[in-house]
Amino acid sequence: MISSLAGSLGLEMTDPAFWMPLLLMALLFALILGGAMFDGFDIGVGLLLRAAPASERAHMMVVLSPWRDANEFWLLLSIGLFMSAFPLAWGAILAHLFVPVMIILVGVMCRSVAFEFRIRAASEQRSRWMNFFWLGSVLTAFGHGVLLANIVMGYQQDIPSVWFSVFIGVCAVAAYALLGASWLVMRVQGAIQILAIGWARHAIRWSAAGMVAVSIALGLANPAIFYKWSSKTSLVLAAPVWFLMLACFVGIDMLLSRVLRPKYRSLSWLPFVLCLVLFVSMLSGLSYSMFPFVILDNMTLWDAASAIGSLKLVLAATIIAVPVMVIFNLMGYRTLFGRAP
Repeated sequence: MISSLAGSLGLEMTDPAFWMPLLLMALLFALILGGAMFDGFDIGVGLLLRAAPASERAHMMVVLSPWRDANEFWLLLSIGLFMSAFPLAWGAILAHLFVPVMIILVGVMCRSVAFEFRIRAASEQRSRWMNFFWLGSVLTAFGHGVLLANIVMGYQQDIPSVWFSVFIGVCAVAAYALLGASWLVMRVQGAIQILAIGWARHAIRWSAAGMVAVSIALGLANPAIFYKWSSKTSLVLAAPVWFLMLACFVGIDMLLSRVLRPKYRSLSWLPFVLCLVLFVSMLSGLSYSMFPFVILDNMTLWDAASAIGSLKLVLAATIIAVPVMVIFNLMGYRTLFGRAP
């Protein structure tokens, strides 16, 4: 498959013009995936602050604190890599996705500022900064959903597409809330754990609806993607993924309804892991659907890539910087699982 793809571009597999953009896109996908999963539970906990009793909100922020710096790394490195390796795509995509990108950036800024100022603020002002952190989390999650919907619909701006974007934005908020609530179920005990179970069970239905809607719209909006998934070869790959996602949704709901029982308490980590599997499956399916395009039916990743000389510099910097930063951050995540002290 890879050799035939290289041949269709008039390149050899060993040609740097072929494999360097492919490798950098794979690294970019890994960073986006890491951000969606690890920054995702951070966003999810922020979304749930307003639903929690006022007496428990500070505890939720404290439990989240060890991973805040690590979580911010994914987005910044993803944007930097995309802008430097695929500059032609960056300008074209930003023209279509300016609104959701701005929503996300404002949300990220609100979250970062609010988290730092809450630590330094006087006791009577900390609740304001927690509310600001909640608002930033809502904007970030909603912006991710709107961005995803715009990509799926091919950047259409008609009324049905706008309403679809709003719906997927709401479902994205639910998906991040599900991830954050599942993480809290694993990390804490007592009243917050009981509340988190309820939050997760409410969010799971909206999350499932959003993932189904994205899958259907992606095929209906683009005939090439519909054919890619409906061919016999692809159906053999797709069917297990769909069944896996269905099993994850059912498994999460069943585990959440039983996790407080002594027999199942040792499995409190499993709903969070199943949520991660859902995010990986969804983003992998989206990437497979769009490959090899950065902009569907318009610009491939090779069309969008920088010149070979620039790609060599980007790749050299990435090979040096990314492993160091990833290892450093993964060391911070080594206590991600298990109970909070």
